[in-house]
Amino acid sequence: MKKVVIAASAVLAMGATTVSAADLGAKMYKKAPPIVAAYDPWDVAFGASITNNYLFRGVSQSNNRPSVTAYFEPRYNVNKDLQLYIGTSASSISFANRAALEIDGYFGIRPTFGAAAFDFGFWYYGYPGGQCIDFDPAGTAGVCGVGAGAATLPNGNVMKKDVSFYEVYGKFAYTFNDYFTMGVSDNYSPNFLNTGAWGNYAAITAKAIAPSTWFGTSGVGMYASGEFGRQWLGTSDSFYSFAAPGIGPGIKYADYNTWNVGIGFTYKVFTLDLRYSDTNLSKGDCNAFTSDFTASQPGFATPINGGFGSSWCGATGIVKLSADLTAMQNLK
Repeated sequence: MKKVVIAASAVLAMGATTVSAADLGAKMYKKAPPIVAAYDPWDVAFGASITNNYLFRGVSQSNNRPSVTAYFEPRYNVNKDLQLYIGTSASSISFANRAALEIDGYFGIRPTFGAAAFDFGFWYYGYPGGQCIDFDPAGTAGVCGVGAGAATLPNGNVMKKDVSFYEVYGKFAYTFNDYFTMGVSDNYSPNFLNTGAWGNYAAITAKAIAPSTWFGTSGVGMYASGEFGRQWLGTSDSFYSFAAPGIGPGIKYADYNTWNVGIGFTYKVFTLDLRYSDTNLSKGDCNAFTSDFTASQPGFATPINGGFGSSWCGATGIVKLSADLTAMQNLK
């Protein structure tokens, strides 16, 4: 699953991108005597980050441990109000199927109309290096198939070898003034995490930027931001059937809410983000959804979970340090 965040959250990152895109359009016009202004529509954004816990929509993708991310995004500005982009990113993860890397590819279009900014695109989440996780050590009656050479987990959780999937998304952000922006977004996948279940995530975000005078001439900036989202999920295929693994009709994953709030400090290309994140997903339903390989505490039985509980979906504090650059703005 994808990070809520490579940034504090996927939607908040859209707000930041919108601002940089607007700034980019202004900076690409240079004075040239006497009449014609030179214009180079191409630009590249790239960066990296490290965090103590990689969360994607409130759920840990890194087993509540540190994670690093890097991204590369070429952009083409049709004009100052329309940007096309394509990009890729990579993040360290820790999944039950032993996948340790997430490699994403995405593309889209970002039109702006004054203070209103839109973003429409396609995102592919790839998880190479996975191994099918069975519930039967002999592989004779398991979900991976006879002779599949599957691994097993002590808690009985199962996971497919390949959990890659894609989403389409739409985002909208409105900048009220130099200090406040709000946004909404929606992401849809017909086969979330290759479970067979559809997924739809909708969120609302807000970001307030402190006046630059707060820190004098130091160059330090500050912001406060938050997000509230809801993840709807459909029914899995028979691979994840709770009553009879590999045989039954699958399980209806629990829908859940997630939220986060935090503050950030910026200096040149660097951002330090401190955030609190939580969900209302129970430990039992979290285990059924994530197939958490660390789940061992009993007593969390639900209609879709056998009894072990997962800590991957609970309240947590996030510290993230990132560096974000664009060729036009930072490499001249």
